[in-house]
Amino acid sequence: MDYIDEIQRKPEMFPILRILWDRQEFPSRFLILGSASPRIIKSVSESLAGRIGFIELGGFNITETGPGKMHRLWMNGGFPRSFLAENTELSLRWRNDFIRTFLERDIPQLGISIPSATLRRFWTMVAHSHGQVLNIAESARSLGTAENTARRYLELLCGTFVVRQIAPWFENIKKRQIKSPKIYIRDSGLLHALLQINNRDALLGHPKYGASWEGFALEQVLSIIRPDDFYFWGTRNGAELDLLIMRNGKRYGFEFKAADAPSTTKSMHSAIATLSLEKLFICYPGDKDYSLTDKIEVISMEGMTGRFNSLPPTTTA
Repeated sequence: MDYIDEIQRKPEMFPILRILWDRQEFPSRFLILGSASPRIIKSVSESLAGRIGFIELGGFNITETGPGKMHRLWMNGGFPRSFLAENTELSLRWRNDFIRTFLERDIPQLGISIPSATLRRFWTMVAHSHGQVLNIAESARSLGTAENTARRYLELLCGTFVVRQIAPWFENIKKRQIKSPKIYIRDSGLLHALLQINNRDALLGHPKYGASWEGFALEQVLSIIRPDDFYFWGTRNGAELDLLIMRNGKRYGFEFKAADAPSTTKSMHSAIATLSLEKLFICYPGDKDYSLTDKIEVISMEGMTGRFNSLPPTTTA
């Protein structure tokens, strides 16, 4: 097996890889690494459909950092150099350098010409909408650009794996449901850098404290469970569910609460009844696991691995 790193810097390699793969007399396999989705890389026209499998690798997750490191992982994010920095100040410096390098060097190397200051402004706007439905029209007006241009910026950030969109789930019910995706900065450390949250004390007093926990916990769950399909669900009258996954024909819900002692809500019971959930998990920053009802469990992030691994294998919805 051959190994190719940073494939996004050499888009001309894709046609060659297709030819090499299709050779019957000399079968080849390649391990290709990159930090951008092929669909956003210019000059990539060759399809590798049926010839390629994808494994998405994020930063450190809580199972890799070990016990007692959750708050550090939440504050600094999962990039190795950021997480392993000697202190928060050095970690923040690395993240700010990463953001600048990403915008000024990595994006242009994809063949995309967007002023780095403009893209940073948009990325910061996305950070302020973290955990919410992004109003793309309002963002476009703030940038002084067309709505289609703002959508292109969003597609670029999603395609380079720094932003995640969660699609809404629809049920055939009489309630009006939310039909726009929610938006998240995928790495909590980058979120904090974009929002200029310099340390844990600043995070605790920040308006985005709860949303920061939601995005961090969501990424941890997705990293550990690796579901094929996942959604959020919400109605116009306020009922919502942060994360919905399907496993072995059953539906499981997740709520992410930054409270020390989360409790049940009307919205949770509505989600359980409407979506026919097998179980609803409330993920919180505490260290104890306990049941609130036969359908609702409060679960700590550090104790979640064994509990989630006991769920049936993932199947497509």
